Parts: sequence; C-alpha cells; structure tokens
Amino acid sequence: QVQLVESGGGLVQAGDSLRLSCAASGRTFTAYSLGWFRQAPGKEREFVAGISSSGIAQKYVDSVKGRFTISRDNTKNTVYLQMNSLKPEDTAVYYCTADLNPYRVSGDPRDYDYWGQGTQVTVSS
Repeated sequence: QVQLVESGGGLVQAGDSLRLSCAASGRTFTAYSLGWFRQAPGKEREFVAGISSSGIAQKYVDSVKGRFTISRDNTKNTVYLQMNSLKPEDTAVYYCTADLNPYRVSGDPRDYDYWGQGTQVTVSS
C-alpha cells in the first residue's frame, strides 16, 4: 500500500506560481515512479507530469512544458510540482499518483496504482 497526501493548492491569479507537494508513505519511496494528473469540471482526467523512481526520467504534457517542473526528494518521501506562469486553463483538481513500476513514466492513468485525494488549484484571469 502507498498513501499519498497532496497539499499546496489554492486560488491564485494568472501569471502567479504555486508549488504542490505530495507526501508518500507505506512502501519504500524509491520503489515507485510518481505522477501528477488533473481534472477540470466536465473534463476527463489529464496527465500533467511524471517522474521515475530515480528522478532521472521525466515527462510532461505539452501544455505545461516550460512552465511546470516535477521533482522528488527521496530523503523526504515527497514529490513536488512547481507551477509557474499559471493560466486560467490550469484550473483543476490535481492528483498525485504512484506507479509500482519504478522505471516507467507513463501518461496513462491505468498504469498508476495509487492516488491521492486531490488538491484544488484555481487560477483567476
């Protein structure tokens, strides 16, 4: 089992920055890769970013490349999503996920085994 708890969401203005955190517990932190997904009202859940267990491999959806950065601190069992230059279209509930394949960085939600409860990010124009 892996427990994931997100924090750091909030209401910001367009152009602002936010950093989301996800604290993990349960299995050994380096035994899985991690990802962030988001879901806006009326839309399907969308992959945002992923990172392998070592942190070397990363993947982003095109719409956030150059603005968002995923990172992980294997000493703190925490994964981060630094979000800069936020846009209203980034408004969504953001979910942290864990994939028990430590070497895979997947954009498919079916590849992820555990999910956090989500944190709301709202970007006003």
